[in-house]
Amino acid sequence: MRAVLCGILVVCLALVGCAGGGKSDTVKVGWFGPLTGDNALWGQSELNTVKMMFEDFNAKGGIEVGGKKYKLEVIGYDDKGDGTEAVNVAKRLTSQDKVVAVLGPNGSGEAIPVAPIMNEAKVPLIATVATNPKVTVREDGTLNKFMFRDCFIDPYQGAVAATYAYEKLGKRKAAIFMSVDDQYSAGLTQYFEETFTKLGGKVVEKVSFTSGEKEFRAPLTKIKAADPDIIFSPNYYTDVSLSAKQARELGIKCIMMGGDGWPSDNLIPLAGDALEGSYCVNHLDFEDPAVKPFKDAYTAKYKIPPELNGYMVHDAVVMLVDAMQRAKSFDGTKLAEALESCDVQGITGRIKINPATHNPEGKEAAMLKIVGPKLVFVEKFAAK
Repeated sequence: MRAVLCGILVVCLALVGCAGGGKSDTVKVGWFGPLTGDNALWGQSELNTVKMMFEDFNAKGGIEVGGKKYKLEVIGYDDKGDGTEAVNVAKRLTSQDKVVAVLGPNGSGEAIPVAPIMNEAKVPLIATVATNPKVTVREDGTLNKFMFRDCFIDPYQGAVAATYAYEKLGKRKAAIFMSVDDQYSAGLTQYFEETFTKLGGKVVEKVSFTSGEKEFRAPLTKIKAADPDIIFSPNYYTDVSLSAKQARELGIKCIMMGGDGWPSDNLIPLAGDALEGSYCVNHLDFEDPAVKPFKDAYTAKYKIPPELNGYMVHDAVVMLVDAMQRAKSFDGTKLAEALESCDVQGITGRIKINPATHNPEGKEAAMLKIVGPKLVFVEKFAAK
């Protein structure tokens, strides 16, 4: 495995954008994600991370690519957590701003619809926490040549959650509480249900809600009647927190489990003790010594710790830098070819891209448990 950019300062030094080129010798990298709406906290953490790394790169004089030194300019836009807006900003980044690479978005619902734009423009995109398989591989099985990611995907994440619930926690009756209009939630639901039932468990109830709803008591009442021993909630932390509180008010006592949409510094403050003892699948252990340099630098600069998205976009940057240095070019096609052979060590783990899927292979999941005011790392866990 190629040794790459060990530590935050080295990573930042290597950070390069795409070829603005010209007399300024400045390269442009795009970013987009939610800066408003329920998931703004995640988007802001991503953009803060990119800015911090780019600033450090520029302060150190830039990176040498193809015998020249370049500085980096980040062009960032708010996609409002909306697929239509994501398409608008992707078009702006590729046609107007002339970036040669894009970091983000964090949501599958925003990443999937921009794939045709990136493919046509020949601009590689590295999604951060967009876990739906269709981000990189279309439903017909064809590859989106310019779409990549540094996170594991929903089939794996759903299988991890189901296997852990069945084998480690001894749960046999699961209820599913999903968002009917969110691709992330639908994907996790599908793969959790498939794996849990294959192992011998039973899904005793499956109910849904629509994004933006704040009243969940009606579907939760159906779950209560089914008497599950675990509730799988493949949703984002805002919906998870509110629905968990309402579940406890209805007298539902079983623990809950979710995916990487849970981890946030706001999860427990919003939920109170409603999620005590519950579990979620994550991409890393926030207390891992490997993440400490980045975590400390971010916290010192922004006065708050980074969200999960900050760690993920950090490693997307590592991937991009490695590709630029090996490609010795800012040409989008050459960058995509270099990303297909990416094999780097990030702070979230080893990232070895499968050229057939553009997904990282072999990344273990981190199982986290809510204990008091914290998400506590339990163990690394891989589905069979």
